[in-house]
Amino acid sequence: MKKKDERLYNHNFIEACNNAVNGIVYSATTQSNIKKQLIIGVIVMILSLFYNFTTAEFLCLTFAVFFVIFAEMINTAIETVVDLYVDVYHPKAKIAKDVAAGAVVLAACNDIVVAYFLFFRETELAHLGQSVFSQMISSPTHMAFVAIILTVIGIIAVKAASSYRKQKNPKYNFVPSGQTALAFAILTAIWLNTQDPVVFCLSLALSILVAGNRLNDTRNFGEVVFGAFMGPLIVILVYGLTIFKI
Repeated sequence: MKKKDERLYNHNFIEACNNAVNGIVYSATTQSNIKKQLIIGVIVMILSLFYNFTTAEFLCLTFAVFFVIFAEMINTAIETVVDLYVDVYHPKAKIAKDVAAGAVVLAACNDIVVAYFLFFRETELAHLGQSVFSQMISSPTHMAFVAIILTVIGIIAVKAASSYRKQKNPKYNFVPSGQTALAFAILTAIWLNTQDPVVFCLSLALSILVAGNRLNDTRNFGEVVFGAFMGPLIVILVYGLTIFKI
């Protein structure tokens, strides 16, 4: 009986999550379209702070941003599998690639429609100049989610940059802790929204536990510290825009 290659299987939930993150980082490192979509996602999330979106509208916007990236990643996966098994031209291989690319185009069209109805409505454009920063102040939950989304995109970007640099220089081994960055970003958002010392202390304890776990998981101190500063910095930058209230 043929023995199974253990490298093809996830042994636990943490390993599955790490492999999933590796897939996202690989896509962001090697696929130019995903790099562009991540940049557009950052711009769109920042712009959303200047509009009076309802919860449903913001959810539609968030879904649209991640859906096109999801479609591009599926396209990348399909192309990789096709290339693995087909090294010469084959009509069915072309169909598989074309259909996958078509899914990305449909997702992009969906994004355009969503962007038009959310960003270019006459009512929003008419009041944009008067309520840019006041809308940011009145929706702290919106700001918190935007800050967290930007943190996730920032983590992907930093990990992709580290992976690319490691390919160029095998001795380079600095990969910031994304889990620590996300944990401390959430901690900062909780504090800025609640300003409750008890809630802050409990959240801080959880963040420290995450950081400690990353230290035990072959992470060096510098990588964890970098993540612990990176997450809060992004959140503070987003919330810091409110000091320009007009």
